[in-house]
Amino acid sequence: MIQDVTILVADDHPMLLKGVVDELESYHYNVVATVENGAQALDKIIVLKPSIAILDIEMPLLSGFEVIQKCEEKNLDTRFIILTSFKEKNFILKAKKLNILGYIIKDEPFIELHNCIQKVSQGEPCYSNVFSEILTSEIAPQVEKMKFLSPSERTIVRLVASGKTSKEIGESLSISNRTVEKHRSNIISKLDLPPQGDALSVWAKEHKELILSI
Repeated sequence: MIQDVTILVADDHPMLLKGVVDELESYHYNVVATVENGAQALDKIIVLKPSIAILDIEMPLLSGFEVIQKCEEKNLDTRFIILTSFKEKNFILKAKKLNILGYIIKDEPFIELHNCIQKVSQGEPCYSNVFSEILTSEIAPQVEKMKFLSPSERTIVRLVASGKTSKEIGESLSISNRTVEKHRSNIISKLDLPPQGDALSVWAKEHKELILSI
């Protein structure tokens, strides 16, 4: 039953927050709390233990992702839906890494959020089409390429993504600068990156969440 699903909504835009709550209540959902920052969201989730928390990503004090991480550390049973304008793959990767069940884009019709709540309340994942498209077309191909890297090459890619220079990588791994550059050359080839410029550093920065997740 819809009334049995208790919901907390967190968004730092008051008008949008009110609009979401009005729609939820028109469907007879039991909205137990509304908050405008991440710290309040965390406090209310701990106290009220709602079935579902609908969170924006960027909020004052704590982001939606930080709220979810802290709730997981406390082993809370609340399930999470991200309601956001962000479609960038780094956000989607972060959501996947946290095993968030729902990810809905704000410019979609409310029925999509309603359908997501219904699925998530049953423990089923539900994502916007753009979420699935980016996973399939942009993230999955990069994951496949990274599978060809050796353990040593993956370590170097992680260090590059963390902003380390070749000299710093060599010192960290106790290998020569020449060996580091050889690894970098092999990585560039396996990832099918252009050999000129600092293509590996640019790629690693762009895919940092992906690199750190595998």
